[in-house]
Amino acid sequence: MVSPEEEHARIMLGQDAASTMLGITLVDVGPGRAVTAMTVRADMVNGWGSCHGALVAAVADTAFAVACNSFGVVTVAQNFEIEFLLAAKEGDRLVATATRRSGAGRTGVYDVTVTREGSDEVVAEFRGRSRSLGTPIEPGAQA
Repeated sequence: MVSPEEEHARIMLGQDAASTMLGITLVDVGPGRAVTAMTVRADMVNGWGSCHGALVAAVADTAFAVACNSFGVVTVAQNFEIEFLLAAKEGDRLVATATRRSGAGRTGVYDVTVTREGSDEVVAEFRGRSRSLGTPIEPGAQA
């Protein structure tokens, strides 16, 4: 049986062409948390052979989005910041783990840690702030 959180993620990610194009997959989801993953391809590296920072942010942002929307209400990012700690290289599988830290009213705060799969190496730390739009997530829901 599919959990409500999995159903919300399916609806949202089913309409997310950017995450699909990047090969970002959902690994796990629960109330206020999510795990996504992406393998760094040759077309994702910069001139120095490192994964482009925007793409590291993208895998974190997708985990953030899934975690925010896990409660069944359309929720969007207000802002985020990211700290890069290590370079990711072609072939690395990046795993982004998002966790809700706090919330008040329609605002939430989430932390996302991006690691290199198979190690405890932290590639980046991301903090996002979300805003609920108050619209229930249903098939075809739009922000």
